[in-house]
Amino acid sequence: MTETTLDSVVALRDAVAATEFSTDPDAATEARAIVAQIDDYILPRLANIDAPLLAVVGGSTGSGKSTLVNAIVGRQVSTSGVIRPTTRQPVLVSHPNDAAWFHSTHVLPGLAREQGEPGANPAATSLRLVSTESISPGLALLDAPDFDSIDDRNRALASQLLAAADLWVFVTTPSRYADQLVWNFLHDAAGRDIEVIVVLNRVDDDALATVPDDLRRMMAEAGLGDATMFTVPDAGQVEGLLPGALVDTLHQHLDHLAADAAARRTMAAKTVLGALGSVNGRVEALAATKQRQEEFAGLLGDALDETYDSARRHVIDATSDGNLLRQEVLQRWQDFVGTSDAFRTIERWYSAALDAIGSFFSGRPAPVREVETEIEAGLHAVIVDAAETAATRSWSHLGSVAPELRAAAHPALAHASPGIDEKAAQLVRDWQASLVETIQSTAGDKRMKARIMSIGLNVATVALMLVVFASTAGLTGGEIAIAGGSAVVGQKLLETIFGEEAVRRMASRAREDLDERTTELLDAERARYWDITDELTAGTSATALVVAAETAERDVRTQTGGEV
Repeated sequence: MTETTLDSVVALRDAVAATEFSTDPDAATEARAIVAQIDDYILPRLANIDAPLLAVVGGSTGSGKSTLVNAIVGRQVSTSGVIRPTTRQPVLVSHPNDAAWFHSTHVLPGLAREQGEPGANPAATSLRLVSTESISPGLALLDAPDFDSIDDRNRALASQLLAAADLWVFVTTPSRYADQLVWNFLHDAAGRDIEVIVVLNRVDDDALATVPDDLRRMMAEAGLGDATMFTVPDAGQVEGLLPGALVDTLHQHLDHLAADAAARRTMAAKTVLGALGSVNGRVEALAATKQRQEEFAGLLGDALDETYDSARRHVIDATSDGNLLRQEVLQRWQDFVGTSDAFRTIERWYSAALDAIGSFFSGRPAPVREVETEIEAGLHAVIVDAAETAATRSWSHLGSVAPELRAAAHPALAHASPGIDEKAAQLVRDWQASLVETIQSTAGDKRMKARIMSIGLNVATVALMLVVFASTAGLTGGEIAIAGGSAVVGQKLLETIFGEEAVRRMASRAREDLDERTTELLDAERARYWDITDELTAGTSATALVVAAETAERDVRTQTGGEV
């Protein structure tokens, strides 16, 4: 097998390992199982197709598989008995010539190895290795824990070991052969195209008349009609080893397979290609799950985006239609500059306005600052309210469509960020500073600058804010649509200094600047929810999973022409 082919399988393994299923523990478990099968079997077998075969002896609790292994080997290498589950620690028996291969990390690299007598460490899940010349070189037997064990760890380990097998020796009994759990594993074997030997153990005379034929029928219906089946008579209560004569036929079949290098190679090739095909089908199912997760993340993200976009639109609307200019704001401004039908020309109005301003300032605290403070407070309240409302609605939506995600999220997301008051206040201050810069940069000649100095920069700034908040675009002339005569006065004051077109540009620029600053603040509030949706899209994407699976299978089949 070329390095390129192995690299593509490694890439598939890494892609699956990097896939995250934060809201689907079953998919996460399946991903780990796939990675384990690639590590435990597919990669080692592709790297050395002529390595000794691994025959995993599996079966249900009490089927007598450990007793069969001991009988084949000719001595007790695995613990057997009446206590269930008997087999807890997996035992691998191989010929001394093959010991180096199975002692290495090429096979089942995730399992620790140990050697010792049966039962010395009964609770261990490490792989106990036994070397004996009573097993032919070229094939090893692995006695696995019961796949239907009451112990979750035993069941998981049995599944892992069966996934690492070149050959399954499946042991059942007349009383258990029709159990659904038995057939779950046999259907898996058929799907993997793995070689299966079925051993019907402990068959008494009554069962012999009907059960073998019924079992063969069920195997054929499951797509395992070509599988080899052996029957082992019921020997009753036996002290020590089962008589060797009862397992001679099975033993000879395994010896013959071990001695035939070509047959071993064909079996290994068939099994590894079947395993890879099965893995690819499972990866496609994982990819479908991941795609649904990604699509949900997109829908959830869109909903959150819309919530915060709505908040931004609310701020724009509230600062564009005159609503922000509460009665007290307009009244203070009216008291400040006054209004009169007598202002019939721009120049007359300007002179009168200066007089009114001058008299208003005489002996009174800076009233323009009062107007400015009212506007600041109103704008600040609108922004904070928009951020808080968006957070509340986002939290509620998350709870309705993804309660498990909300349960895992920080409860602070139910409200705007803790520093929202100061952030909004800073936004208002920065925006006001930009208005001052706009006014100063627009006042290009000495005459404009002199007029600004005569009324005060703060007055011009407040007037510009009134224009921004009273209309959507600072319209002039017959298009003026602002909230009340007080705002008209502010607009006309600016037009007297800068001209209609300049005021239009200033108001438009100020509006755009406020919208941009508001958007930036609300985007930062929205970003607090990214961690939630990022969990759903983290790791390998669905598309990348499919591509990796297709590439790995294509490379293996291309390299081998369908046969490794």
